Amino acid sequence: MQNSDYSFIPGGVAKDARGQIRFVNAFDMTEVKRFYLIQNANLELIRGWRGHKIEQRWFYAISGVFSARLVKIDNWNNPSANLPIEQFLLTASEGQVLHVPAGYATAFQSKENNSELLVFADYGVEHAALDDHLWPSDYFI
Repeated sequence: MQNSDYSFIPGGVAKDARGQIRFVNAFDMTEVKRFYLIQNANLELIRGWRGHKIEQRWFYAISGVFSARLVKIDNWNNPSANLPIEQFLLTASEGQVLHVPAGYATAFQSKENNSELLVFADYGVEHAALDDHLWPSDYFI
């Protein structure tokens, strides 16, 4: 799945008698300033909606499966509740990175217990509070 704004960066797995190495060699991390891990408390929880007008994010499932939802925000002060929602699965077995540019809100739901999502950001944590827009998990319909 590919859109003109967000994109998927393919990864892979190399296996031999010693085990395996998962990689995403095409992921240029030049812009990355920090990273963090998300592990939802349960399978019912939807973490979102959280948007960034200036910052961009990259998402990589290191274990399990996540339902990822994206909405391109039309008005940061009062976004339309009926904006189109792009939805797909991020799985550790696929090993790809989802790049979400500035201008989107995201929501993530674990689809398997103990799923972990690695998130990369292009601004330091000192900037986070300046570009953190939140809406209830049921805001966009």
